[in-house]
Amino acid sequence: MLGTARVGHLATADGRGTPSVVPVCFASLDGPGGMGPTIVSVMDEKPKSVGDRETRRVRNIVARPEVALVVDDYDEVWYRLAWVLVRGSAAIVGPGDAGHGEALAALRAKYAQYRDMELGTRLVIRLTGLSTSSWRAHGGDGETVAPDGSAETAGSVEPRYPESMALIRGRRSVRGFTAEPVPPGVIRAAIEAAGWAPSPHGRQPWRFAVVESAEIKRALADAMASTWEEQLSFDGQAAEVIATRLRKSRERVVGAPVLVVPCLFPGVLDVYPDVDRQDAERIMAIQSLGAAIQTMQLQLYAAGWDSGWMCAPLFCPDIVRETLGLAPGTIPQALIPIGRAAREPVRRERIPPGDLIAAWL
Repeated sequence: MLGTARVGHLATADGRGTPSVVPVCFASLDGPGGMGPTIVSVMDEKPKSVGDRETRRVRNIVARPEVALVVDDYDEVWYRLAWVLVRGSAAIVGPGDAGHGEALAALRAKYAQYRDMELGTRLVIRLTGLSTSSWRAHGGDGETVAPDGSAETAGSVEPRYPESMALIRGRRSVRGFTAEPVPPGVIRAAIEAAGWAPSPHGRQPWRFAVVESAEIKRALADAMASTWEEQLSFDGQAAEVIATRLRKSRERVVGAPVLVVPCLFPGVLDVYPDVDRQDAERIMAIQSLGAAIQTMQLQLYAAGWDSGWMCAPLFCPDIVRETLGLAPGTIPQALIPIGRAAREPVRRERIPPGDLIAAWL
């Protein structure tokens, strides 16, 4: 949970013991000089009424270095509740002090917003001598209350991966990326993860085209744009609206450090003598490709990278196949831009779990 949580609550106290709690961004790393595991947070550029050293948290740490950090995972389904409490000794690390640069690097790797901030002169709070305690509702035999007021039992089975829900919720759809290159190993690991998605008969009826070349990205964007422009005009959209949508789409394609084009590869599917079963076989392949894409995106996010999901190739698969020089029978279905998020994306609210259940019989 500490590795994936986006916010924690830092508790400090002044010399008289008066407590204060503030939400903070944080990162975990190994401290310099054999210091052991540490947690770091920076006094960033978010608006403050006083200078870094005059903030209550810094004054409290100077007076009383014992602090605590709480990270929690709240859910309306209460058997998913969890928290981690970290206690430690805090120190103020200034520019030029040992570990200041490493702390900023860890924070920038975790938070895209920090990559555009001037943090070199800001103070860092570093927690060392860490001890942790945690609680999770999973695994208890007690009764909890669901949002509709009914009783639910979490059961006594220990979850295999307690942090999986944080990973799933953390993944986001990103439209703009920094220019930071994506290591090839990251892409290979993501495609390997995709290969473990369920598929009809275990055939894995999909293949992935990886595009790093700026020239090919431009050619692909231009080729898809001509088809989309025709379709938007056919829909009766105004010329200025079409121009804006085409420009933004091109920026997403050309601006991403890496593109992955997931394709159906139906040649490995079973062949049936009747149309209905053959159509069902094709539908299963499409369903499994969706599972493979999300598995790939989750692996990318777990590795510290971001991605999006564009459907443009679905509307012009022949053009995309020809532009990329793919083998006949390969059917492009989507386009996944990959990189570091240039800005925090807008998240849409999700339907409550209870509303997603059509029936529970």
